[in-house]
Amino acid sequence: MSLYYEAAGILENVANAHGSLKSNVFGTETKSSAPQLFALVTEASKWSLILAEVLERSHILQLERKLTPSLALLLVHDLLLSKKGLAANPSHVLTLAITKHKARLTAELTKARLRRGCPSIDALRNFLNNESGHDRPVQNDVNDIDSSKSEYADGQWPHPRWVRINTLKTDLDEQLATTFVGYRKMETVEQLLQQTSSINSNERLYVDKHIPNLLALPPDASLSSTAAYSKGLIIFQDKASCFPAYLLDPNQKDGHCLDACAAPGNKTTHLAAILKTLNVGTHQQKIFACERDTARAMTLRSMIKVAGADENVTIKVGQDFLKLKPEMAPWDEVGSLLLDPSCSGSGIVGREGMTPIILPRKDVGESMDSKTKKRKRKDMTKRENPTSNSHVPPALSVQDENVLQSRLEALSAFQLKLILHAFQFPRARKIAYSTCSIYTQENEEVVCKALSSSIAKYQKWRILRRNEQVSGMKAWDIRGVVSACQENLIKATQSIEEVAEACIRCRKGTNEGTQGFFVATFVRDDHIEPTVHPLYLEAPESHPQELDAEDEWQGFQ
Repeated sequence: MSLYYEAAGILENVANAHGSLKSNVFGTETKSSAPQLFALVTEASKWSLILAEVLERSHILQLERKLTPSLALLLVHDLLLSKKGLAANPSHVLTLAITKHKARLTAELTKARLRRGCPSIDALRNFLNNESGHDRPVQNDVNDIDSSKSEYADGQWPHPRWVRINTLKTDLDEQLATTFVGYRKMETVEQLLQQTSSINSNERLYVDKHIPNLLALPPDASLSSTAAYSKGLIIFQDKASCFPAYLLDPNQKDGHCLDACAAPGNKTTHLAAILKTLNVGTHQQKIFACERDTARAMTLRSMIKVAGADENVTIKVGQDFLKLKPEMAPWDEVGSLLLDPSCSGSGIVGREGMTPIILPRKDVGESMDSKTKKRKRKDMTKRENPTSNSHVPPALSVQDENVLQSRLEALSAFQLKLILHAFQFPRARKIAYSTCSIYTQENEEVVCKALSSSIAKYQKWRILRRNEQVSGMKAWDIRGVVSACQENLIKATQSIEEVAEACIRCRKGTNEGTQGFFVATFVRDDHIEPTVHPLYLEAPESHPQELDAEDEWQGFQ
């Protein structure tokens, strides 16, 4: 059953825009075969629209409470569509939970097929391939790179392979002398990516000038079979993904750290590596890593172990960040926070060609009358893009403008709620907020609304100015969108220009070699007395709207 648990964690990560499928499968240590995991998640993703519909209409998630949406999707895929059937012990409780409903599930799959005018399963498979663009090439795939090119148009540059040296186990000099011995150093990422006749070998690299201990290699560089990778000495992590922990720049005065949305764990382990240089003598800063989804927490735990960060990181499996009580131990000693919530994922390289992942909703379908045990039809309106859980919005996949705007409104409301909750940690002095989104609604607009909130003003939160940022981030030139700040910054203590200049953006497809990304850090001065907003301590029903942590996202109805 470990295959399905691990695959469920990967499915959740990709659906919630936490990296690509390949990075989630091949970027962490797993008990199951990586090719087997990749094949299972790929096929389940392709069938997810149909299977989510089958699960909702058969009402299995309400009948079998032990099943999560992602686990149910994977198990039903193998039960109904795999030639080999379920790859699990027949007597396992989850296997039994699915197989006893096989007749109902099969009937709903037949109905789904007929609704689409498909006379057979093969015809339905062809229908899905055409609908999802599964046969179309993925943008920025290694195989699509024209090796004869020396220049690319803006937005069309290939994406390099970024490798972070894991200083919990090794250092840059050691890796340059071993894993990358003989590699030729390039002066810029652009030079690395240019395909010229004078450089025929993939054994070239670029040592990044913004993030310490980070290397860029050619897009088709293969390192997954190296000893350094298997031992956790090197970690595959996009350059932009390294910005949040580096910009947070924790110091010994900051107390413990908290990663609010930790899976899959790249930012958590990066933060652990940064803290290693501070944890000397008797002062030991801890990292608390929250992950509310148990399947994704397995991926997080694996990543933490391989990176050698398990002594510094305490994983809170099943812990919802919004349910934490900041004034209670150990959270009252947290001084810095990483917030990297689910977002549209619009900045991820190659997402344009990815099959959208649709996970079933537990609250849609046919309800069961508790007395008569008869099924009652609930609202089964047309699915737009269902959520993977009731709390976190799903990954963006719908291109219609009206649906897109509704989607971004829901995401940004959720993201703002996380920041406002983080503002309530009494000893917090730094909060790094980041997304892999290109939209101002999830980035500058959320930051400005947070700064304009009564909580920010009461707690005296402000944005970390560019001239206060750590050197590598201060040198980064791509900054926030002024117009987005102008429209959303209300009676804040900082100017529109100062806030926009403090926000950091990355663009995908450029000669910088990053994905689309955004990060900004909130700070408050050391002399501010630790406190909690007085309304936060009152009964939940008296909380202001911006403090309401129970108003959960329910997906499109």
